[in-house]
Amino acid sequence: MRPLSKVGPWQPWQSAHALLLLPVVLIVVITVVDMHAPANVHLGPALVIAPALTPSFAGPRTTAAIGALAIAAQVIIGFTHGGIGTSNHVVQIITLAVLSALLVVYSALRERRQAQLAQVRTVAEAAQHVLMWPLPEQIGPLRIASLYLAAEDEAQIGGDLYAATRCDGAVRVLIGDVRGKGLAAIGEAALLLGAFRESAHRHMPLAELATVLEQSVTRYAADLEPPEEAGERFATALLVEIPDRDPVTRMTSCGHPPPLLLSPGHAVTVPSLHPSPPLGVQHETTEHTLDVFSFEPGDTLLLYTDGVVEARDTHGRFYPLTERAVHWTDDSPEALMHHVRRDLLTHAGGRLDDDAALIALHRTAVDRRRHHGRAAGADSFRQG
Repeated sequence: MRPLSKVGPWQPWQSAHALLLLPVVLIVVITVVDMHAPANVHLGPALVIAPALTPSFAGPRTTAAIGALAIAAQVIIGFTHGGIGTSNHVVQIITLAVLSALLVVYSALRERRQAQLAQVRTVAEAAQHVLMWPLPEQIGPLRIASLYLAAEDEAQIGGDLYAATRCDGAVRVLIGDVRGKGLAAIGEAALLLGAFRESAHRHMPLAELATVLEQSVTRYAADLEPPEEAGERFATALLVEIPDRDPVTRMTSCGHPPPLLLSPGHAVTVPSLHPSPPLGVQHETTEHTLDVFSFEPGDTLLLYTDGVVEARDTHGRFYPLTERAVHWTDDSPEALMHHVRRDLLTHAGGRLDDDAALIALHRTAVDRRRHHGRAAGADSFRQG
């Protein structure tokens, strides 16, 4: 980070003061030109431009001051052209005063709205840090980078979620998507994150962990779900477990989009051979299963929510994540997130209709002899 002493002298308050010169100069120029113009030329009404510009960079007090200055200039023009008692100048002065007053009211409302928006964003930032703790840059053999794009402008968190934790020589990662988006979905997201953090550190198999999360979501729906929304509270989730020393990834999918496996010059979707329904819509007899695939040092596993691949452009085309990600397979996780964010927002016209979350997990080399064997089923999708 650049130290404060290195920052140039052009500070924001200086920029505002410089902008303030614009309406003042306009008032002076219009007044001088009008005073020297022929009697049939009236530039006084153009004085309203000065207070009209001021709310864009200043508050109501400054707007009122510029408005008062413009009215004073109109009075001076009136004295120059036959006195302020003429009906023409009286109308111009009254009109300018009314418009300036309206602009002051507008500026006050705008300033209040900005303060409310700043407060909402502060609360959203606090909620994001409380609910979704920032992921560390390194966990065990994994370098991690994440990206979260909320659909609502005022929010920085919504129905998408992710978390990671250590467990007995491995890293466990959750990425999920609850029904709904934006601030309305935070409650369900908090529930799922809390259940994962409470249970993920236990030495239970990954499929059993998915069952525990299913029970939490089901219990929440039974206790708090409104009757009119019966059966509509659910969440997709993807659980992955990456051992520190074994070059594999274990995965349990609950209706969630499959991840991408990126190796140098190659990107492929990891098939979920035994997916189960989303959490909250399953039957008691449903069993969660485990998929295992190869994850070698140098590979990157890209987890994402459906808000990424379902983002549409102006022609209604979905975002082609696999096609785009193949160009960034040699990049670091941080650079990969930067490329995806810029490309995704460009594809969607700068705004997403649904929350979107991504996690990039890059496996670094471990202090042991590299495994030459591949897990069952790995070659089939790497060659696909």
